[in-house]
Amino acid sequence: MAEPLRVPAPGADDPLAWLTNLEGVPSGLTAARDGVDALLRDRGRKQTTPEQTAESLLRGAHASAVLEGSASSLEEVRAGDGDEIAQAALRVSTGMLALVPVISTSPLQAFARLHALAGKGVLEEESLGRPVNAEAAARLGGLAETLLTTTVPAMLVAALVHADIATVAPFASHNGIVARAAERLVLVARGVDPASVVVPEAGHLGLRAAYESNLRGYAVGGQNGMHAWLLYAPQAYSAGTEASPLRS
Repeated sequence: MAEPLRVPAPGADDPLAWLTNLEGVPSGLTAARDGVDALLRDRGRKQTTPEQTAESLLRGAHASAVLEGSASSLEEVRAGDGDEIAQAALRVSTGMLALVPVISTSPLQAFARLHALAGKGVLEEESLGRPVNAEAAARLGGLAETLLTTTVPAMLVAALVHADIATVAPFASHNGIVARAAERLVLVARGVDPASVVVPEAGHLGLRAAYESNLRGYAVGGQNGMHAWLLYAPQAYSAGTEASPLRS
């Protein structure tokens, strides 16, 4: 399991600041952010439409479901006919953006609600949104505290939220879907992609071998694994930018 993210005492330094000095991380994040900014800037005076946001969320739901083990096609998900995993990812994508203000003020509540959406009708009610044990609850609480204190670049925060939830697996099911949804929420809430038209989930699916390898490294590799994940994540964000409906 990955080492817990450090949470500072009141008035202490940002717990994630040291990560911005890791070799290759700042330049990778800057390049990925520039790509998102260029995508949005290229829209010119045209406003992003709700239909484009909905399509991005749909594509993200499909990609996240496939990474979780779904065999459903994008068209099946679009028609609402996907398998159970795809249905879970679709429920999360449908309710995700309502949690944008929540993740900024109460990350634990946002994580719990994402899991409740994913597990609805699959798990017993008492399991929805609740960590599986005290250790998982502590890790999730530490992650939430870090979100409320850190000021490092949003893409770095999003990448760490994703990897920590995916590798700690704090919930009884659907941890990957929750992790990828939380990542997208951070990107939206922290102003990287306010209209949620980038598809980071598709970026991870397109780089699936590297994605899964780097998540394993994050889980067991200590600081080296974290560094490798932070070098990988900007590549996925760039691929997710290319998968945006705005490119269609």
